[in-house]
Amino acid sequence: MSPRRVTLAEVAEHAGVSRTTASLVLAGRGRELRISQVVEQRVLHAAKELEYRPNIVSRSLRTGTTRTIGFVSDTVATSRLAGDMIKGALEAAREHGMLLFIGETEGEAGLEGDLLQAMHDRQVDGVILASMFTRAVKVPATLTTGAAVLLNAVPRRASSLPSVVPDEVEAGRAAARVLLDAGHRNGIHLIGAGPRVRDVPPEALAGVERLTGIRAVFTEARVRIASGRVCADWQPEYGYQATRELLESTRPRALICLNDRIAVGAYQALDDFGLKIPADVSVVSFDDHPVATWIRPKLTTVALPHYELGRRAVEVLLAEINREDSAAEGETHRVPMPVRLRDSVAAPDA
Repeated sequence: MSPRRVTLAEVAEHAGVSRTTASLVLAGRGRELRISQVVEQRVLHAAKELEYRPNIVSRSLRTGTTRTIGFVSDTVATSRLAGDMIKGALEAAREHGMLLFIGETEGEAGLEGDLLQAMHDRQVDGVILASMFTRAVKVPATLTTGAAVLLNAVPRRASSLPSVVPDEVEAGRAAARVLLDAGHRNGIHLIGAGPRVRDVPPEALAGVERLTGIRAVFTEARVRIASGRVCADWQPEYGYQATRELLESTRPRALICLNDRIAVGAYQALDDFGLKIPADVSVVSFDDHPVATWIRPKLTTVALPHYELGRRAVEVLLAEINREDSAAEGETHRVPMPVRLRDSVAAPDA
């Protein structure tokens, strides 16, 4: 048998206040309506002592809200790295008294539609649609019928939905500054993309923005990028092959790898040619994948702020839920990507 639920009237009686006063305090509106702190504390103490739990169904019918958020992703939930996005979202939701419903599509468009409809059927107050990799997405029609936010994604076409993404352009600028600050001005090569902004793998939105930032800083410093090698996929084997091909024709002074997995391949190719990092060649990268601290020397990289992305998505969504006017076009919220200075960058040799 389920334990008997304590009623709001019992909390009010125990605290010696009216039912209305108890309701306002427990709804977080005590200060707003100038209920004294003494009375507020008395009500909160009574609720805790009696182990009072609000009736969620009744409150939902009364307020028109369910205090729930839908979180639909492609492969975020099962990704060790990007799972921090969910952790950030969960903690932010909990701090605001919200519950997070999580669903994963594994990249199937049909399943995505079913999950979004299921969230709406459960009358969630808003939806976060998240992507493992930063990319442009077609906004599902069901996502525009209520409050929603794109996380780690931007709309392929103009949309009223806000987006929360890493600040990849500034990340590119930061990576370039790491090399400039170390004294590098010559022999800087890109592995994974470039040297032109259009020279990136298909769908690699992060690559375009990282390269934009890199080029901007080097242009300002009047430093020429020596070359760029496109990788069909940003995996170690492609980074290895691209770096080997580079080393067969020249000796670089510094490499900017477009992500840490490419950098792993570059490390192996440099070792094959007997070149030491950072004594002979400096290497800087992006993402702060766990591998960045496993390889030796530890890799200097610009970190993807997965946890902060998840938190910001919830905050932006709550603002959308409380928005009274509809935005003509959604705002893009860029989350800073911090530099992790480690051991793979040094001043160029004489």
